[in-house]
Amino acid sequence: MKLAFTLFKYFPYGGLQRDCLRIAELCLKAGAEIDIYAARLQGEPPQTPVGINFYHLPGKGVSHHRQYLSFAERVRDKVKENGYQAVVGFNRMPGLDLYFAADPCYAETVKGKSFFYRLTSRYRTLAAFEKAVFGPEEGTVILSISEVQRALFQSIYKTSAERFHNLPPGVPADRLLPADSQDLGDSLRRELKIGPEELVVLMVGSGFKRKGVDRALNAFKALPDRLLQKSRLLVVGDDNLDYYRKMAQRFKVAERVIFTGGRTDVPRFLAAADLFLHPAYQENTGGVLIEALAASLPVLVTAVCGYSVHVDRAGAGKLVSEPFIQSELDELLLTMLDSSSKRELWSKNACNYVAKTDLFSLADRAAETIMDVARKNVEVLT
Repeated sequence: MKLAFTLFKYFPYGGLQRDCLRIAELCLKAGAEIDIYAARLQGEPPQTPVGINFYHLPGKGVSHHRQYLSFAERVRDKVKENGYQAVVGFNRMPGLDLYFAADPCYAETVKGKSFFYRLTSRYRTLAAFEKAVFGPEEGTVILSISEVQRALFQSIYKTSAERFHNLPPGVPADRLLPADSQDLGDSLRRELKIGPEELVVLMVGSGFKRKGVDRALNAFKALPDRLLQKSRLLVVGDDNLDYYRKMAQRFKVAERVIFTGGRTDVPRFLAAADLFLHPAYQENTGGVLIEALAASLPVLVTAVCGYSVHVDRAGAGKLVSEPFIQSELDELLLTMLDSSSKRELWSKNACNYVAKTDLFSLADRAAETIMDVARKNVEVLT
């Protein structure tokens, strides 16, 4: 059995990319051979086991949306050549048997755009790609990972409920803290020259604009000096580091902020942190929130994030309400840093919630559904 997985962009530290590879490995174990096609490649291609083949298949065009149009056409040709039993998209595009719904609803995000934006080729392309997946006349099976986004898709496109397969969150095993987590955290603090009494606020994720790094820096700027001088903000992820370092300098908090770039040793950062901060502008899910809960970290997150519901259900932190107001984030960060007893309670609640809730089987359930659809496609052909 042969499967095709498609990605618009592969880079080593992305959560979507990590999910794609984990699901591919599980499908491989279930007896499939997988070809992964990526339109854009940043860094080195992934090291994959025998049976999973990675292909950089760049699309033609200057703009990203034109590249994605070309990529979709090239994938269509590959499907004709190779006779895959199922095509699984990790971004929206035509021709998919299954779609892993990691991206937020495009129709919803552009509601505030001008009439002229809707005349652009970018809008027409991305809107058509989304409709090709969610349109009521389509048959794409949707691997749904966000309750909030599922409701939006159904409201806008009238997509039948039967096409959605709900997946639990998925924390990769290498992100769970081992028994020696205290030593891990202490070693990282020593490496970064962070004192044992300092409060560490952690952010993890590439794409700093969407993740709200500017909001985090503003919140640090608003801290009273007594608290600012004993707090550190660690920002782990890839983006334009110089731009945000200069922002931290303008805000006069540069000495309290460390930008590490992309890292593969995220568990060390989770072990070293006192609080996890995720003030995202937009986030379909936010897998790092589940990783933070699994590390028993108190979490401060914007309510727009799909997985913020787990923070709320766990009683493991605070949500910044929508519409976002910077002063609310400022006040909540101050409150959470200023109370060690409440942080201990939030941490305990996170631990208890993780122990009784399925937060780990996303990849397993996704692979099962993919293999089921592929087998049904084989039955139809025979």
